[in-house]
Amino acid sequence: MKIKRRPLMIMIVMLCIATTLSAMTAEQIMREADERQTYDSSRSSGQFKIKDRFGTKVSTFDAWSKGADESLIEFTSVAERGQKVLRTEDSIYLYYPDAEELIRMQGSALRQGMLGSDISYEDMTGGKDRLSQYDIVLEEDSELVFGRDCHVLTLTAKTRSVPYPKEIVWIDKENFIVMRAEYYTKSGRLLKEMETLSVGTLSGIEVATETRISDKMKTDTETIMILDELEVNIRIDDDLFSLDELSW
Repeated sequence: MKIKRRPLMIMIVMLCIATTLSAMTAEQIMREADERQTYDSSRSSGQFKIKDRFGTKVSTFDAWSKGADESLIEFTSVAERGQKVLRTEDSIYLYYPDAEELIRMQGSALRQGMLGSDISYEDMTGGKDRLSQYDIVLEEDSELVFGRDCHVLTLTAKTRSVPYPKEIVWIDKENFIVMRAEYYTKSGRLLKEMETLSVGTLSGIEVATETRISDKMKTDTETIMILDELEVNIRIDDDLFSLDELSW
C-alpha cells in the first residue's frame, strides 16, 4: 500500500508547487494592469452621460494621449465645443474658446468635476505607475464582480501627490481590467466609486467600454463614460500637447 501511495503523494506535491509558482504577487498584478492601459500613443472618442437631480446631460469628446503623462481632451458637443483639457507631466490646463482663456488648474480647483461630472480634474493627475505611488497588498485572490473572477488589492499611498490616500481595486484575472474601485480618505471615508459596466474589443484590444463613476460627496449623481473608438500606437506630433497648440 505504501508503494502505491507514493506516486499519488508525489503528484499532489508537484501540483502544490506548480500552483505556488503560478500565483501572481500584488505587484505583478498591478504592473500588468498598468501596462495594459498605457499606450505609446492613442486616439479615442466617446461620451460622458452626466446624471444629477435635474436630469441627464450628454457631452461628446475626442482624446489623445502619449505615454502615461500626456493627454488632451477636446469636447465636441454643441454646448462645450472647442473646450480642451490638457494634461502634461506637471500640470493640467483648461482652454475656453469663447473667452480665449487659458487656465492652469491647481489647489482646490483640481477637485472640481470636469463639466460638472463625477470625474474631477484631480482624477486626471493620477499617473498610471501605481507601483511607485502606492504600497500594494493582495487581499483576496478570487472574488466575483459582475460574474468576472477578480483579484482584490488594497493600495495605500506612499506620498501626498496622489489624488486618493487609499484605494481598493478589483482587477479581472483574465484581462486585468479594473472592474470596480473604491477611493478613500486617509481616515477611511469613502469618496468615490467606479464600476466597469461593459467590456468590449476596440482595435483588437479588450477594454472597458462603459464605466460608471459616482462621487459620494454629492447627492444623486453619477457619470457614465462610454468609449466608442480607440486607436493605439499611432503617430502623434509632440506639439499637440503644448500650450501653443492648445488655443487652436
